[in-house]
Amino acid sequence: MATSPANQPRRTLLLTGASRGIGHATVKRFSAAGWRVITCSRHAFPENCPWEAGPEDHIQVDLSDTASTEEAIAEIKRRLTGHELHALVNNAAISPKADGGKRLSTIDTSVDLWRHVFRVNFFAPIMLARGLLDELKVTKGSVVNVTSIAGSRVHPFAGAAYATSKAALAALTREMASDFGRFGIRVNAIAPGEIDTAILSPGTEKIVEQIPLHRLGTTDEIAKIIYVLCTETSSYVNGAEIHINGGQHV
Repeated sequence: MATSPANQPRRTLLLTGASRGIGHATVKRFSAAGWRVITCSRHAFPENCPWEAGPEDHIQVDLSDTASTEEAIAEIKRRLTGHELHALVNNAAISPKADGGKRLSTIDTSVDLWRHVFRVNFFAPIMLARGLLDELKVTKGSVVNVTSIAGSRVHPFAGAAYATSKAALAALTREMASDFGRFGIRVNAIAPGEIDTAILSPGTEKIVEQIPLHRLGTTDEIAKIIYVLCTETSSYVNGAEIHINGGQHV
């Protein structure tokens, strides 16, 4: 495993939605580069997970609950005592489905469900970033918000609440880049397209036919771009939303 240079303290990443898919790949990518990764998930840390630092660097939090999120921020600050925070990646998101896995339209989505989705997908990211602003100021750190291709077009599987929350998160990224930038903190977003995970919707193969690269993306391909946005390689990138979809948006 790679380690940080001797003249640099070990870097730390806070990652939400770490238990599977893009989040899991991101943990592996940063850990391999010698970073400490503090993970947040609504699930407890699985006992059978081989990641040794997992239990001490995992925080169970319900991001749909404001009080739970505030408690998690306080706990993160405690665990960072004597250490620095270099990056925050807001990856956690929910995308509720109708019966049979069908997408929920603007007509079918209840207002309560809409609120629930926005609390996780939109409000939690800004709560975490504002709550940890002082820590990010010290390192002139980086924030990466994970949006979606569904935030810029009607998607056959993603519901209306999910899609609009991701569109709002893209706009929030620009606002944050303007506000946080004065402190030297860069805020960017990545917008994944069709990524090969364990929760692909039936019919995804039809979308693949329309992607210029004619394949799904991998979770590691997403994690690699997240990593770049959290390092000096992207030191003048701020307020960007990077589309990672094999050309599906063209």
